[in-house]
Amino acid sequence: MGRGAEYREGLRDGIPIGLGYLSVSFAFGMMAISLAFPAWAPTLISMTNLTSAGQFAGLSLIVASGPLIEVMLTQWVINLRYALMSLSLTQKFADGIGWKDRLLMAFFVTDEIFVVASSRADLISRRYYFGLATAPYLGWAGGTLLGAIAGGLLPLSVRSALGIAIYVMFIAIIIPPARHSGAIRGVIVCAAVLSCLFHFAPGLRQVSSGFVVIVCTIVTSALAAWLRPIQTEKEEGQ
Repeated sequence: MGRGAEYREGLRDGIPIGLGYLSVSFAFGMMAISLAFPAWAPTLISMTNLTSAGQFAGLSLIVASGPLIEVMLTQWVINLRYALMSLSLTQKFADGIGWKDRLLMAFFVTDEIFVVASSRADLISRRYYFGLATAPYLGWAGGTLLGAIAGGLLPLSVRSALGIAIYVMFIAIIIPPARHSGAIRGVIVCAAVLSCLFHFAPGLRQVSSGFVVIVCTIVTSALAAWLRPIQTEKEEGQ
């Protein structure tokens, strides 16, 4: 396969991801405008980040004037999975990909890009990967810009209605796997209970949102790993 053909193949595989990112990032841009950010700010954030949950959490912390250490820890916990995905993808890289290209390729790692790239039967070349990342990147940055512009033009009632898009997206992500896995349902229930405790319990209501995310993520993950560990192939064969 020629070099141009590899890029075009990746571009074709990434178009559905880019279209999905367009709608989610649109909500992010609108949310930023509703919080009194100028239109360029969320657009710049999306151009330098590709993490929906991390960006929404970071935006809330910035508005709440959260301390820098809280912002850093929250982003580290939320985005730690990308480091693991990047390490996994390196096992499928074709020969000749240098460390500079690997750093740039790691920047574009998202859940959806990781799934498509890792499920590819052939080795991942740099041209295929950058083609795969093109549409998602443009969709994420472009959708944010469009959302920011629309947020400044649409009436408040419409902006409020569209503001629930991010919550609908998260529900759409967790419901399908939860229907088939008791462990995932347990994690969701545990996280929801902890979040309610932090919101309603008198002694816990003062904890900032960033640390609530950190505690809920670490506690629920640790409980799931302890009570319902994923068996390896060796353990399953015993």
